[in-house]
Amino acid sequence: MKITIDIDKLLTDGRIDQEEYNRLKSFASEDTGSLAFNILISFGVIAATLGAIALLPSAWTAITLGLLLSVAGIYFQTRYAKNWGVLGMILLLVGTLIASGGILIMTRGSVVGFLLVMVFSAVGGILTKRTLLVIIATLALSATVGAMLIYSHASYLFVIRQPLITVILFSLLGWGAYVLSLRLSADYSHLAIAVSRTSLFLVNFGFWVGSLWGDSLWLQEDSWSLDGSSLIPDWFFTWAWAITLVGMIIWAARHNRRWVVNTLSVFGAIHFYTQYFENLGASPLTLLVAGLIALGIAVLLARYNRAGHRPVLGS
Repeated sequence: MKITIDIDKLLTDGRIDQEEYNRLKSFASEDTGSLAFNILISFGVIAATLGAIALLPSAWTAITLGLLLSVAGIYFQTRYAKNWGVLGMILLLVGTLIASGGILIMTRGSVVGFLLVMVFSAVGGILTKRTLLVIIATLALSATVGAMLIYSHASYLFVIRQPLITVILFSLLGWGAYVLSLRLSADYSHLAIAVSRTSLFLVNFGFWVGSLWGDSLWLQEDSWSLDGSSLIPDWFFTWAWAITLVGMIIWAARHNRRWVVNTLSVFGAIHFYTQYFENLGASPLTLLVAGLIALGIAVLLARYNRAGHRPVLGS
């Protein structure tokens, strides 16, 4: 566990003496020098790798170099974590991204390609105990059911093409990962928590898109019109999302899962305002009421977080 402290303030307040201050500061200096050296080497390796890919542009080149970087990163992370941990982390992350890009190019962005990326990222995350890689693995799984991020000129779009499947799949995955986190050691429980939290976001995004467009279940043409027909209507997602949010917030509050309470409260506000403005439109009165409600929600959350709940894993 990493803890941030202000040793200058501790010395001023008399909570540590000068000897302890000098000792703690020496640790920071050593870490800073090691960090700079790791970053410098990482920059050189990444630059050389990108240069090689530019000279030999192909999916196989990207996969090969990505795998080599990933293997090197795992080696440094597992064998020399103290001195070369930052280097290993950077190499593994960059190698994973490069190899994943090569895999997706080779498979033309197919479901098989994203499944391979998911497995590759998950294995790397488990071996090195890095949450970022298991989050990438979870997002890769979401792509197999139609989730995607699209960039156009000055615009980013997050797409959920199959809201119902997304909600069901990641509800099961998120709950399963949470239950698993309670049984794992501290070295691995945070990975399961990361999967669970990422799944929670995807479930709520699935509900959000479904509450606006419904779901065609891939059995008919996608419709981007809010008045378009769908096999599962938008009102089903609207009510299901509201009931799920209320139930999960009550459960999380009773079990002192503060992160879940705060996250779901934000999505609850998103749900409320989505339906609020869709039905009432934007006017000076509706904006005034919306602002007052937002302030009320913020005050309630602030009071809840100041209540001094006992922190627990995953809260």
